[in-house]
Amino acid sequence: MTSNDSEVRALLESRVDASQEKDINALMSLYSSDIVYYDVVPPLQFIGTEEVRRNFVRWFDGYDGPISLKTHDLAIAISEDVAFAHMLHLDTGKRTNGVKSAIWARSTVCCRRMSGTWLITHEHISLPINPENLQAWFPPDM
Repeated sequence: MTSNDSEVRALLESRVDASQEKDINALMSLYSSDIVYYDVVPPLQFIGTEEVRRNFVRWFDGYDGPISLKTHDLAIAISEDVAFAHMLHLDTGKRTNGVKSAIWARSTVCCRRMSGTWLITHEHISLPINPENLQAWFPPDM
């Protein structure tokens, strides 16, 4: 494992840790100021740290208590200053409406090393859907 690989893995782990802890400042410290973030909720595209911060706070506020994110099938491709990663996350927790939910999310994260620090410059989140009813697919037994 190269130093770049270790650094990018640490960045992605920090992203999950900060999300689970709902630590908005720690989470936002991982993103570049010109972040472009695609999400499953309107307006679908968020540009810059202010918009992305608001979107994360909206996500955090939808949970009563912690958010559990378990990463599966992480794959990373790295060059000198650019890295691409894709993974699945199982997102679980108790929603503010009292319902315990679980949903799979697909995540693609693009990073650049700027001034010696790896930052997330682009992120794309999507949800798998059931093609028969066009509804989000939820894991069984949750």
